[in-house]
Amino acid sequence: MSTPPRKTTVVVGVGPGLGMSIAHRFGREGHAVALVSRSDRRHAGYLSSLAEAGIEAESFVADVRDRDQILSSLDAIADRFSRIDVLYYGPGAADLQAPPTPIVDTDSAGVREAMASVYPAVDVVGKVLPGMIERGDGGLLFAGGLSAVMPMPALGALALSSAALRNYALTLNAALAEKGVYAGSLIIGGLIERGDIYEMVQSQQDQFGDVGARTLDPDDIAEAAWELYSRRDRPEATFNTLS
Repeated sequence: MSTPPRKTTVVVGVGPGLGMSIAHRFGREGHAVALVSRSDRRHAGYLSSLAEAGIEAESFVADVRDRDQILSSLDAIADRFSRIDVLYYGPGAADLQAPPTPIVDTDSAGVREAMASVYPAVDVVGKVLPGMIERGDGGLLFAGGLSAVMPMPALGALALSSAALRNYALTLNAALAEKGVYAGSLIIGGLIERGDIYEMVQSQQDQFGDVGARTLDPDDIAEAAWELYSRRDRPEATFNTLS
């Protein structure tokens, strides 16, 4: 009896918080892991952490906003690991210091800029989905903000892009239910521990204040992501420390 091929999980937008927790959680299930981010500055540490856990992994540099670059990286991942079984899409903000424009002051240019994080999701899905459908198995997971389901006027155009990404995930879930491919959404309301935004807020408590217990453990979110993918009994999970 032949051994089933090892599955591969791609983490698009890997960071020290949720992205690495996703990598470790799926890696513990025997998946090889491909890490993708726009800089290789922290890749050595990420790969060392995964290697210590006995997880096969490799890193790739690509900015999701560069369509040719991100699609080429997926080609390279498929060449390296033969297949892509799970794709997690969770790129962070390009500029952590840039405050959002409130919804009452948002213009169409601001909406187009915010949507720049959604269009690549469609591109990467279009790249990996045909192989998943052909095999009759696969998973697509998207991380988005709480403003997708709760009015948060201060986030302005970001609320629109969050809602668009969530709707894309849920609509994919409905379309793919009979094809063996799962699509799901992680709705996140709160600071994710170990993540870049969390570290920035912690380092500037004079500006942001003490977040106290209003944080989220990325390992808990990654566990929920695995449950969504493996159980396939619901299309999303919500994490909210803000209300």
